[in-house]
Amino acid sequence: MNLVLFGPPGVGKGTQGEKLSTETGIQHLAMGDILRAAVREGTDAGKQAKVFMDGGRLVPDAVVIAMIEDVIIAGGETGFLLDGFPRNVAQAEALAEMLSRHDLNIDRIVFMDAPEENLLKRLCGRLICRACGFGFHRQYSPPRKAGCCDRCGGELYQREDDREEVIAQRLVIYSEQTKPLLAYYQDKPGFYKLDASGEMQSVYAALKQVVVN
Repeated sequence: MNLVLFGPPGVGKGTQGEKLSTETGIQHLAMGDILRAAVREGTDAGKQAKVFMDGGRLVPDAVVIAMIEDVIIAGGETGFLLDGFPRNVAQAEALAEMLSRHDLNIDRIVFMDAPEENLLKRLCGRLICRACGFGFHRQYSPPRKAGCCDRCGGELYQREDDREEVIAQRLVIYSEQTKPLLAYYQDKPGFYKLDASGEMQSVYAALKQVVVN
């Protein structure tokens, strides 16, 4: 099973993607993780990406696609769930072309959506562990000890881009660049629109129903 999971910042793509991956064995491919791993491991695409990142520039789509291609091929037949990619129509078209070269298809395309007030509440409450990167939420999934990661004991912090004024700008960028993906994907086979405004478990149950049917 190969999936694309997309939607606005704070809608829960990462949380739901990780849970689905753990339960089904589908490879969870979060774009930020792929980028950091490729640079750390010194792959050809990672070396190219590092040049752009060190210069404060965006990594070109061709390099990003090459990194995704490396990970998908290395993963064999476990299937994949793309989280955070594609971000725009040009990337979606490049992804489709790359998958076609390997005789691969996207089986499910799930658009997760929620009202803006829900997104702001979720994003403003997020906390990340500096040591292991595990995420918490002040309201929905707080750590057992304030400021301390349950997994490794590391310090928890709020990312700069999770401040309310930054979040508002992220949502504007999403509307301009990523939301057109809805028009691109909505008529394709396997497309589903999922209401992600409810509790995490109910949203996950709905997502799982989409994937298994």
